[in-house]
Amino acid sequence: MSNLSSLSLFWPELIVTATILIGIFADLSYGKKESFKTSYWITAGLVLAGILILTGSERVTGLFMNTLAHDPFADFFKILILTATILVILSSLKNEELQDYGVGEYYNILAILVLGLFILVSSIDILVVYISLETVSLMSYFLAGYLKRSNRSSEASLKYVIYGAVSSGIMLFGLSLLFGLTGSTNFFEIQAALSNLEAGNELVLILSAVFIMAGFGYKISAVPFHFWTPDVYEGSPTTITAYLSVAPKAAGFAVIIRFFNQIFGDGTAFLEQSWTALSSLPWPQMLAIMAAATMTLGNLVALQQKSIKRMLAYSSIAHAGYMMMGLPLLSSQGVFGIMIYLVFYLIMNLGAFFIVVFVKNKTNGENFDDYTGLGWEMPFVGVVLALFMVSLTGLPPTAGFIGKFYLFAAVIKAGSQFYWLAFVGIINSVISLYYYLRVVKVMFLKGDPQESTSLPGKLFTVLLLLLAIPTLGFGLYWEPIANWVSNSMILLTRIM
Repeated sequence: MSNLSSLSLFWPELIVTATILIGIFADLSYGKKESFKTSYWITAGLVLAGILILTGSERVTGLFMNTLAHDPFADFFKILILTATILVILSSLKNEELQDYGVGEYYNILAILVLGLFILVSSIDILVVYISLETVSLMSYFLAGYLKRSNRSSEASLKYVIYGAVSSGIMLFGLSLLFGLTGSTNFFEIQAALSNLEAGNELVLILSAVFIMAGFGYKISAVPFHFWTPDVYEGSPTTITAYLSVAPKAAGFAVIIRFFNQIFGDGTAFLEQSWTALSSLPWPQMLAIMAAATMTLGNLVALQQKSIKRMLAYSSIAHAGYMMMGLPLLSSQGVFGIMIYLVFYLIMNLGAFFIVVFVKNKTNGENFDDYTGLGWEMPFVGVVLALFMVSLTGLPPTAGFIGKFYLFAAVIKAGSQFYWLAFVGIINSVISLYYYLRVVKVMFLKGDPQESTSLPGKLFTVLLLLLAIPTLGFGLYWEPIANWVSNSMILLTRIM
């Protein structure tokens, strides 16, 4: 579609852009103490963008001269991104780490990050992929170091920038090799050129794929590109840690699925299990090994952590490994498993981090000792956190169990060559049980019963209920989510 006609299907992004501009002017009109009111404008704009996505056209087509895709697959990830952003904005209103700072910029940066993520999940051009990925990265650097008077936050931002610059450079080199081989930046034209690629260029193609995967692997915290994750997650404002663990990770998986399916796979929206352009390389086995290494390292190092925030950082690495189990298959079952797991992971992981925010406000600590007796003092918080921990482990009857069930089922269904990967995933789930239930042990088996109990504030109570109810509910009845995911597995598969 031409640029002008594309605007009719680009309304959510235009609304987010207008929201950013309104947020900037609103922030200029508020004083430092009232800068939090900027969040009202940002939230209203994001809600409107979500409504437009849910009620908009289901037409599958290319936008802006086939640089962006308009399809249900992109809309699915946009809804996840908006949900995570709105929840994080609401929790940030009660995050005492931010109380000495003007937060208008904070909310505006989040909105810019949303726009970058929207473009990223829709990208079907390698230039747009890179530009949107850099937009997301730059905004993430700012948010990670937002606590300017905290040395830990400044260190987190600096490490994030250094690792991000290196990974971006590696990925850009891989993209340049791909452009040199094919003479195009469009996914579909690249795939057509690769189908006629001369045999002597296979080594360059393999190097390109490896370098590009390094850039994407950094975004989803895959081993060995995970080194930034624990320090950045620990030093960032806790609400931003929660956000980085779900929204950019979801967008990372979206672009990986679209990129590798269209360029190196059969390009037919997962109708076949085929790595056509990389048939000379055992690419599925390489991705399987990366998935196994990611979940294993994440879980083993999480066992040794004394800080719950840092433990959840390594846990997020492990969960990236679980989701990566669906990538080697390049099948509808594998992609379905990744997408449904992302929905449940967003719910349970945000819930766990929001309780970390609450406890940090209460005790100014993040260690396991700061949770001693929490289950007796605040039974609601203790029970809800225990639910999130059980779900993150993957035990029934929680949403986490359903997510892992679909992933493991897809791996087993793919054939005997992947049985070992499912076995590694099960062993890692058992390992994770130790450090997740360690939190429950500290809350309920340490400390003494209290004569009186208390509840968190109204906002935190509502947020925790909004996340706890579906964490348990979708473990018992998940058909609506499964149907939504199934209907969202429709990708643009040719130039319109």
